[in-house]
Amino acid sequence: MQTNDLINALKADAAKQAMPLGYAWWVAIVAATIIAAGVFFVLIGPRPDFAVAAHTLRFLFKFIVTLALAVVAFALLRVLSRPDSDVRRAACWLFLVPILLGTAVVAELFVVPSDQLVTVWWGSNVYVCLTFIPLIGLGPLAVFLAALRHGAPTRPRLAGAVAGLLAGGIAATFYAAHCTDDSPLFVATWYSIAIAGLAALGTVLGRRVARW
Repeated sequence: MQTNDLINALKADAAKQAMPLGYAWWVAIVAATIIAAGVFFVLIGPRPDFAVAAHTLRFLFKFIVTLALAVVAFALLRVLSRPDSDVRRAACWLFLVPILLGTAVVAELFVVPSDQLVTVWWGSNVYVCLTFIPLIGLGPLAVFLAALRHGAPTRPRLAGAVAGLLAGGIAATFYAAHCTDDSPLFVATWYSIAIAGLAALGTVLGRRVARW
């Protein structure tokens, strides 16, 4: 079979299964969120001053960033699960997250005294952050990799990486409710490293699990 014929056949199959695949993704996002919530509340839970912190912009900004990542990654992953899809438009939205973080970091550099920058950058929960974001995200990552098997991704490594970003966005959203470090510098550094770990794991597993 010629390559174009194979791609057209896969596209036809995807079209026939558009509703089941779409349904599978919504089931996956709900299941992943429930799993992440369960791990979060069992292991760490929200910070004691959550109600007070919720009135501060720095605290709320963490959720804006993590939810933006989750929404964009979810849209991109759905595109990647179909063969011969144009991912460029959806992928461009990923730049929204570093733009948001970069803007917040620049603003903080002007607000925080220079002798305190290292302190707010390191924070007080580095190792907790690097441990629990991946831990909370492992279950969702497994769910999204399983959901990819309902589609026909032609870029399994990329699809796995985006699955890791989506799992990381969900995990970081829950973890943000626990974390007492609200500095954009902290979020941009340590949240990003933790999420990147899930993306790297997704890349490796995607090659094996999402391959067809």
